[in-house]
Amino acid sequence: MRLSTDRILTTHVGSLPRPPVLMEVMLMEDRGEPVDADAYEERLRAAVGEVVRRQAEIGIDIVDDGEYGKRGFSVYANERLGGYTPSGRARGSNWAGSREALSFPEFYEATVRPPTGKPTPQNMEMVCTGPVTYRGEAQLRRDLDNLRAAAEAAGVAEAFVPAISACDVAGNQRNEYYGSDDEFLSAIADAMNTEYRAIVDAGFLVQIDDPRLINYYVKNPDLSVAQCRVWAERQVEAINHSLRGIPEERVRYHTCYGINMGPRVHDMEMKDFIDIVLKIRAGAYSFEAANPRHEHEWHIWEDIRLPEGKAIIPGVITHSSVLVEHPELVAERIGRFASVVGRENVIAGGDCGFGTQARAIPEVHPSIVWAKFESLVAGARITTERLWGRT
Repeated sequence: MRLSTDRILTTHVGSLPRPPVLMEVMLMEDRGEPVDADAYEERLRAAVGEVVRRQAEIGIDIVDDGEYGKRGFSVYANERLGGYTPSGRARGSNWAGSREALSFPEFYEATVRPPTGKPTPQNMEMVCTGPVTYRGEAQLRRDLDNLRAAAEAAGVAEAFVPAISACDVAGNQRNEYYGSDDEFLSAIADAMNTEYRAIVDAGFLVQIDDPRLINYYVKNPDLSVAQCRVWAERQVEAINHSLRGIPEERVRYHTCYGINMGPRVHDMEMKDFIDIVLKIRAGAYSFEAANPRHEHEWHIWEDIRLPEGKAIIPGVITHSSVLVEHPELVAERIGRFASVVGRENVIAGGDCGFGTQARAIPEVHPSIVWAKFESLVAGARITTERLWGRT
């Protein structure tokens, strides 16, 4: 894993809005219409090549494929894990019954409304009815080959591949096979290790995406912070088990509060979870730090000892606002973290992905995403000049 040894490096969290040529095929599948598989694969290769090229041209140092080969940052596991059966029902809202929805019922009314119509691959409830296995080798190989070719063509030095955590998989699927939640979680961790190893063996960094770890509190209003911490400790044990055999310096860990452009007054605070996160066997830790609910939390790092050889990837641009951050503000945010953990230990990133689900109307418009990336790179250059005396 590259570190900011002579300048502030830049990266992002992973998901980007899918282009229309890919969305068209996904929507056709949702409608049950026939799809030309060969034509789709060609579209996907071209789209990955373009999104990697654009990241490189803007100046993003550590890139990915935008997660273009996945329907969503987490639901892709439904296709790549065996042992599951579609229930035929759509999953309920992630925010129904949450602390946020209870406090702001009018705001969340449309969000928590029960789904109607035929369930799609994105919102289908999956039930574990047999041993969990990994069966996504072909899809994973395709994604890795596409990213490798795109990175080589763009002259990119380092790339990462986001992969869902065992914790998040367990939260999105119902267990009717294993005797306990612990057994279920362990089985998923064993299966996902296959994916993580393959990513690293292919020469990429693996990023473990795990918003559920800190969202568990807001979505379970009957539990205290202390109870959620106990739960989180068990999830971290499973995550570390899923990473066995993989060098820490090849692993990035990301947690966040998801794409929720709401009040967010009940987000779990960093002081209540960061010590647990730092137990994860990773070389770098990515987290939200640019939105107004959490920007002040950089002060916490004044009292935290970052382990030797580890790095942080704070969000210095956010998905929770369509305002494009000024480069000077980005530079200030980077500089704060550099002042407390050391400039070489900071990689500038984003709060969350910008296209976590494949949607005809993207969560954040692509033009805004790329403008934010330009500010990210410009802010990193300003900070580099201030800290190293050169651009």
